[in-house]
Amino acid sequence: VLCHLFCVREIKEIAENETIYVSSFSPQCNMRRISGEGQVLVIHGADYGRHDKTTCSDGRAASQLQVVQCSSPTSNDVVAKRYRLTIFVNSVFGDPCVGTYKYLEVVYTCQFQTVTCEGSQAKLQCGKGQILVIHRADYGRHDQTTCSNLQSDCMLRDVLCSSPESIKVVAESCNGKNSCTISATSSVFGNPCFGTYKYLEVDYTCQCKYLKQ
Repeated sequence: VLCHLFCVREIKEIAENETIYVSSFSPQCNMRRISGEGQVLVIHGADYGRHDKTTCSDGRAASQLQVVQCSSPTSNDVVAKRYRLTIFVNSVFGDPCVGTYKYLEVVYTCQFQTVTCEGSQAKLQCGKGQILVIHRADYGRHDQTTCSNLQSDCMLRDVLCSSPESIKVVAESCNGKNSCTISATSSVFGNPCFGTYKYLEVDYTCQCKYLKQ
């Protein structure tokens, strides 16, 4: 494996009664940062219970590992609702199988978010051996605060502004590349709202080349 997989798709296993911290500022998510770029966790799945006899089994009696069809039905909801997880697991998820030593599995991606003001260039870049996968793009305006510096009120009034071509333009320009530069201008995306100062939002992840679907 030539690529760091944590930020592509990680299964994180935490033993019962351990405390974990998972946030968009965790070391696993600290890939290359670019000015104006943030990160968010996207939870794809979570499960608290036991599904085999080997995971988190060190030092455990055989009787604590026998039940392998054990799962808390609240796992996904609990994890998805918490920006930072501090887990003392039985008290949080309930005990789906009393007497069995359990673990928590979380599958997540660290998704990058960029905001580029109109007239500037969005610069998306992944680490060595990785490629861009665009999940969302929007050129327009949805609030009166983003990219508002030195702009008059009338230029910020329309907050229902979005170019329908946004995702197509960015995906065609950037998907599958290691890095990509795209101008946040109406000449590229069309002008969805005349007289409004716009910005480009892009959400993307970096994947190893061999994981591309």
